[in-house]
Amino acid sequence: MRLRRSWLYVLLLANCSVASLAAPSNVILITLDTTRADRMGFLGSKRGLTPNLDALAKQGVAFSHAYSQVPLTTPSHATILTGTYPQFNHLQDMGSPLNKDLPYLPDILRQHGYHTAAFVGSQILDPKSVAAPGFDRGFEVYDAGFHSRAPGEDRYHSVERRAAVVVAHAIAWLNASQRTPFFVWVHLYDPHDPYDPPEPFKAKYRASPYDGEIAYADFAVGKLLAALRARGLYDSTVIAVAADHGEAFGEHGEQTHGLFLYDETIHVPLLLKFAGDHPVPRHVDTRVGLVDLAPTLLQAVGIAPPVAMQGTSLMEMVRPDSGGASADRPAYAETDYPYRAFGWSPLRAWRAGKYLYVDAPQRELYDQKLDSAATRNLAGDSTAVADTMASQLQEFHRKTSSATTTQAGVTPDQAEQLQALGYITSEFQKSGGNEMLTGPDPKGKVQIANLLHEGLLAMDDERYRDAIPQLQQVVKEQPSVGLANLELGRAWNSLGNYTEALPWLRKAVDITPESGRAHYELGVALAETGDWASAATQLAIAVSHAPDSDDMRFYLGMTYDELGRTTEAIASLEHALRLNPDHYRANLLLGRLLGMQNRPEEALPYLQRAVKLQPKSPDAHKFLGNVYTELGQEENARREQTEASRLQGSPKP
Repeated sequence: MRLRRSWLYVLLLANCSVASLAAPSNVILITLDTTRADRMGFLGSKRGLTPNLDALAKQGVAFSHAYSQVPLTTPSHATILTGTYPQFNHLQDMGSPLNKDLPYLPDILRQHGYHTAAFVGSQILDPKSVAAPGFDRGFEVYDAGFHSRAPGEDRYHSVERRAAVVVAHAIAWLNASQRTPFFVWVHLYDPHDPYDPPEPFKAKYRASPYDGEIAYADFAVGKLLAALRARGLYDSTVIAVAADHGEAFGEHGEQTHGLFLYDETIHVPLLLKFAGDHPVPRHVDTRVGLVDLAPTLLQAVGIAPPVAMQGTSLMEMVRPDSGGASADRPAYAETDYPYRAFGWSPLRAWRAGKYLYVDAPQRELYDQKLDSAATRNLAGDSTAVADTMASQLQEFHRKTSSATTTQAGVTPDQAEQLQALGYITSEFQKSGGNEMLTGPDPKGKVQIANLLHEGLLAMDDERYRDAIPQLQQVVKEQPSVGLANLELGRAWNSLGNYTEALPWLRKAVDITPESGRAHYELGVALAETGDWASAATQLAIAVSHAPDSDDMRFYLGMTYDELGRTTEAIASLEHALRLNPDHYRANLLLGRLLGMQNRPEEALPYLQRAVKLQPKSPDAHKFLGNVYTELGQEENARREQTEASRLQGSPKP
């Protein structure tokens, strides 16, 4: 019997592609960020958002009950690409490095002769700047290159890219390379908040911009599929589409994702289209996990998954005679985000049979056949079932975990970038080991997380007055959240109310002394209120944490100037301008200082640049005029002084 099954499996693999072993199938993995399963037409949605994905599903197989292992972008993608559980790969938090010893789908495919390229839509998956160090392993091309959003800068040219741009980059690579076999990963970030689809989707889905983002992402997927067909690559390519996690809209009190493990954030779309003429059941109803995707893709192209991959290939389910079903397969999920961001209890979930069990300080049990929305907690009445599920969860976690070491926290620069994307960075760190950490139940604290998330989005949009009441409520409910204190102080700083900012920023420094940003904002507030000596102390600490910050170097130079430490002031300002030659205030102050030091030749280029950067600044024209006077250039001096007087609204001299 086993021999017969082996031969059937060989035949199945042969049918996965019309290509020979000399020309194996191409592979494209499309990941849709923050996409709920209930928005997919191929999973029963009547909203009409996904015509391209629905058409793709008709040529492949859709998994009706696919589950994410963690409801956060970077950790979930780690599970997708390594085929391992978060308790094994230890990438439960953003900013943690992907261990080079983990099995990694792009690396394995490249070792088997594949040309590999990644095209990602967000800084959250940029290995060079923020939350995904190590994700570029095995990729010949990793198209990211994001940067922190500057004041007034469009987010779509800094921290993320729209789906059409990501797909265009992928198509350009396909056009330029003309090499097969290839593995291409395309990540579309658009359904992640803030929800802001482009036209015509913005107008069409004005009442539900999240739906508009999903419709737009589907449109971009259609562009990619059309490009594959036009180049004769569609039939010879295995295509997988999966969401990393879903999104909550108030179910169980959560807005967005990360805290809880209910279906709104854990149940995800998953579909596969195989290469060649491969008949498959249209739907598979058996429970599966994203952890199963990497071994499935490897087997689909004839590569044996490494033993270290913990997921189970889904190929057995999609045999033509399988009927799309098999024995019950439990699904595991976890989130450490409540602990790492707030000091609350982490959560683990176990889906088996008809039940969902959530291991929490107040444990939860739901009958998903009768209560698909998980609104009636049966744990108190069905203790025997809850105990059995808890035991299964504990044993599974024990068997699938690996030894851990203490993980380093994110750097201040990473923290700032993550916050700009709406993620709360880690203030609480795991001490190591696989023990379940304790803390308050997130169910009783969820509103604090919602308020902080909304406050961070308002700060990113420079809506400081909107952010202040939200952040004030957070620090009232949980004073120990350093990020809330920091952002509240920063909001007051941004509004020019430095006195109001001081107590919050002092608290932020006390709670998170390693945060260069906290020391910087406190230093700014102290400088603006005239406490130059204290400001210099704070800014020097800030610079030691973030030596490549031009703003921090500028403010430190300004405080040194006020304290009469001119040589140090000049050195700090010069450093700021090496980092950013177009820093207006650094050019202005350095030019003025050099002019006052009787060094007009050195001062001249800085003040000329200051005038160029802000031609409506009376100070820039005035200081430049003074330098021209020192240099004996009277005509230039009169011109600049006249312009300074005009801009100040005073009579011409």
